[in-house]
Amino acid sequence: MSDAARCLVVAVGALAILGPSSLSAQESYPSRPIRLVVGFAAGGPTDIPARYVADKLGELLGQRVVVENKPAAAGMMATRDVLGQPRDGYNLLLCTHFESINTAVYRNVQFKLADLAPISLISKYYYGIALSNVVPATNLNSFVQYAKVHPGEISYGTIGAGSAQEIFARQLERLTGITMNRVPYRGAAPALQDLIPGRVQFFVSPMNSLIPFANEKQLKILGVSSPDRLKAAPAVPTLKEQGVDFIRFGWLGICAAAGTPQEIIHLLNRHVATIVASPDYRMVTERAGSIPASSTPDELRTVIDQTRAEVEATIQEFGLQQDQ
Repeated sequence: MSDAARCLVVAVGALAILGPSSLSAQESYPSRPIRLVVGFAAGGPTDIPARYVADKLGELLGQRVVVENKPAAAGMMATRDVLGQPRDGYNLLLCTHFESINTAVYRNVQFKLADLAPISLISKYYYGIALSNVVPATNLNSFVQYAKVHPGEISYGTIGAGSAQEIFARQLERLTGITMNRVPYRGAAPALQDLIPGRVQFFVSPMNSLIPFANEKQLKILGVSSPDRLKAAPAVPTLKEQGVDFIRFGWLGICAAAGTPQEIIHLLNRHVATIVASPDYRMVTERAGSIPASSTPDELRTVIDQTRAEVEATIQEFGLQQDQ
């Protein structure tokens, strides 16, 4: 057999080992627009970074990345949408800590965390303790004392049993020994609208939603759940500074469905990391009170699993698990 013939045999064998899916992923992806499905409303704190990443990712891939908002069922409609599509990298999910919480809260959530293929984190954000101006307290300790002296007078807004707002309010009650009245809302916006005039007095929310109102003196932020003070709100002390050892963060990431080719996962991971490291993205996220953060797929998997582990005990303790 000639040298040329031997080379041809070796090449054909290599192609057979790689298989058509690997070659297709490497050579032609993406050949059409990609969807990035967001489980929350357009213009909100999750939507803004999602659109920034989608625009820049489209530039790097040479194909449009189209954001589709599916705001329903605490993000579960978006998750189910992506999991119901072909596992080919053309349907991505803005995954959040809600995926982890939902699988702990709902008995019939209809998906498992293992059904997700993590790609990368894009940001972390911390929670602020917001207080209506009608309550004469200026810091967390004075609020706790006020709540103890006025039992039954403090109400907190929540956007659902098992929501981050509900879980963190319950944990704070346990940590400080206070008792508050629960007032359910259909979303954060109406809860904030009632907090400002004092129809409810207490609300836990991502800092990026609270900072604009605090800057206008429409409410007070008593503390933030970050390990250090945030650049966007340097005057707001951490809860740990005030004697409450409570550090929690929410997060945003990019995920696909399990079974998406690894070549595509790694390609997307590299591009997302490049976007998150850019000064412009850092400026956008830090201005809103968040922190830019990328990760490996395995690191995001750890965050997803740890998020569920952190909330699961609280959900069981307070009996928050429910049917959808």
